[in-house]
Amino acid sequence: MDRIPLHREWHGDPDSPHPPLLLIHGGGSTIETNWGLLLPLVAPTRSVLAVELQGHGRSPSGDRPASFDGSADDVAAVLAELGVGPVDVLGFSNGGQVALQLAARHPSAVRRVVAASAPVRRAAMIDGFWDGLAAGTFADLPAPYRDADLAVSRDPEHARRMFDLDRELMLSFADFPDELLASITAPTLVVGADRDVVRAEHFVELAALLPDARLLIVPGTHGDYLGERLAAAGDPTSLRRTLPHILAFLDAA
Repeated sequence: MDRIPLHREWHGDPDSPHPPLLLIHGGGSTIETNWGLLLPLVAPTRSVLAVELQGHGRSPSGDRPASFDGSADDVAAVLAELGVGPVDVLGFSNGGQVALQLAARHPSAVRRVVAASAPVRRAAMIDGFWDGLAAGTFADLPAPYRDADLAVSRDPEHARRMFDLDRELMLSFADFPDELLASITAPTLVVGADRDVVRAEHFVELAALLPDARLLIVPGTHGDYLGERLAAAGDPTSLRRTLPHILAFLDAA
């Protein structure tokens, strides 16, 4: 499979004693929309590597269909090129699905995983999600995502291609096999919100399927607890409440 040369950027303290923290954004997002509030809170004490997945932000769309395993291999190629690892990984939504695939496919590259609002079963989504996605058009892409992509890609058609890639990715989404999840040896924190688009009981199921997992369900919605731009609308309150739990997990021996 052809690799997509992903945009990547470093933030934070390059001399931090902590392992590098890899950030993998969710669908429709850029580094800025997903991590704009989080980066200033973690960069003072950690070396942070943020990437943009196929067709998002400053990364090209390529000619292949989007897939979670393909994106995981793209990310692994970035880590190999930079000569870093094992890293801690924080992935949100589609980025959480990529993070789990990365841990399964490239175990030596990953130390710990935070899988945030990441569904691994189609049945995990709330009622109406799949019908809404099937009926969705580019006009439904929220303006903050469209504007953020245009600001960095400088190509009006790039956001449309991003929307198509993400929509096709999710419509073709198949349940992650139990064997794949059972193969993930990295300690994993499964995080979700009590009013997420992913059912809270799914987070419990996912944690039970992983060999070494902890579970954190926080009050909030899909991504507000990470400061995601659309969900948090610039309010860091939920992020500030949740981040200490994530960092405590990453810092555990």
